[in-house]
Amino acid sequence: MPPPNLEPAEIGFRTRLFKLLFESDSRAARAFDIALVILIFLSVGIIMLDSIESYHQRFGDLFFYIEWAITIAFTIELALRIYCLQKPWLYLKSFYGVIDVLAIMPSWLTLIIPGSQTLIVVRLLRALRLFRVLDMMVLEGEKRLLLDAMIRSRHQILLFLFSVLLLVTIFSSLLYLIEPAEAGFTSIPTAIYWGIVTLTTVGYGDITPVTPLGQFISVAIMLSGYSIIALPVGIFSAEVIRALREERYSHEACPGCGRDHHERDARYCKFCGTWLDEDTIDPRNRRKSPEA
Repeated sequence: MPPPNLEPAEIGFRTRLFKLLFESDSRAARAFDIALVILIFLSVGIIMLDSIESYHQRFGDLFFYIEWAITIAFTIELALRIYCLQKPWLYLKSFYGVIDVLAIMPSWLTLIIPGSQTLIVVRLLRALRLFRVLDMMVLEGEKRLLLDAMIRSRHQILLFLFSVLLLVTIFSSLLYLIEPAEAGFTSIPTAIYWGIVTLTTVGYGDITPVTPLGQFISVAIMLSGYSIIALPVGIFSAEVIRALREERYSHEACPGCGRDHHERDARYCKFCGTWLDEDTIDPRNRRKSPEA
């Protein structure tokens, strides 16, 4: 919201500006967000086309002026966002604030570091604002669920990556000892590169073993790659299922049998039939009134 201790006219202007820039419940705010997303895609498209030599020769100057016009527009927009907030530093530290700053930095950096305008592709992240325009905030719960699953599985995945790296290093070192330098195994880091390419079943073919023992080890790595790559997916899927169950089921114990894992909207225990809501009276135990 706008900062306090301002004149009423200025407060009204900042309030309207805040609703235009940060909310999407009005036609003007939605039109602004849509125009912003169009400018984002236009800017990234120009950078992609400018990387093609023929287009750069023909339209390079036009691309240059359009890109700078969009950059200035984004800079003004960011300044207005800062202007209408009470604590702008908190916004600048948020996800969207960081993205807004990164979106304008590459163009300004070209004044110091030529060629850095190719980093403008980070502006695509600003297209996440499209979720507000399309009323897709209903997906917020699903996003939170996936993030929770990733956080919960981080230790298992890190352990898995460490184990895979250890395995690849061992096998790659063996190949470095077995294979001749002419086959491409000129160093252990180069052999590790080959091991990662082989384990992930990418297979560029730039380095290949030529000895029978080296080929046997390669086959073992290839076959193990299929099962090893599937492990992180299984770990993450298990955490997603666990999060879904925790969101659907309650851990509150039944006062009758002591068992838990009931659905959150359940009123009776599915194991013994006891009334679960201790704050209200079980309808089955209510005495009928005399009139009934």
